[in-house]
Amino acid sequence: MSLPLDPRGALVLFSGGQDSATCLAWALARFAHVETIGFDYGQRHRVELDCRSLLLRELRWQFAHWAPRLGVDHLLDLRQLAQIGATAMTEERAIEWQANGLPNTFVPGRNLLFFTYAAALAYRRGLTVLVGGMCETDYSGYPDCRDNTLKALQVALSLGLAGPMTVETPLMFLDKAQTWTLSEQLGGPALVDLITEHSHSCYLGDRSQRHPWGHGCGHCPACELRARGWTSYITQAARTAGPAA
Repeated sequence: MSLPLDPRGALVLFSGGQDSATCLAWALARFAHVETIGFDYGQRHRVELDCRSLLLRELRWQFAHWAPRLGVDHLLDLRQLAQIGATAMTEERAIEWQANGLPNTFVPGRNLLFFTYAAALAYRRGLTVLVGGMCETDYSGYPDCRDNTLKALQVALSLGLAGPMTVETPLMFLDKAQTWTLSEQLGGPALVDLITEHSHSCYLGDRSQRHPWGHGCGHCPACELRARGWTSYITQAARTAGPAA
């Protein structure tokens, strides 16, 4: 028996990547009304943004029971981020580690700004839950993905808006293999296949190569995380299934 839906409205930070697609499915399984928000921040490629529309269309088509709950999609222009934080995410440059221990794909303040803009939009639309795919288990060390950062931000947003604004991060303590497993639990093999085929995580925006885990260059940090998680997920699934009869 399915649990009653949470009557609150949720706004999912939806980039078009694996994690945000999984979080969108997670929200659709829990909340009576879900909207999505994406950001054009001057990325070095627009592949993820293009994948967003396709993922939303396929979710509505393949998961008809979720379709009535999936509301408006919003895309905001935050290209000023590229002006104040030159990184490998916004410029054509080699991906490498910096002296501070972070990769140069780190866009300073990105998630802080994303949640602030999302909260302002949510407030106007009567939504009180923000859902993001941030994780501090399998990740590149970004400080604005950490649980303590987002807990503090939840307090600041709620105080600044004079009302509760809940920040949900369902992947925070999951590794990538567990994220694939969560997708299967939410929508079965069909959702795993949809996310594999249509989501995009590769930092270089490469859609020319199709791997078992999806499209990507296969060697950037995002592809390596996704591939490693997929291999672990498949291995665990095979071990659980046991030998064929």
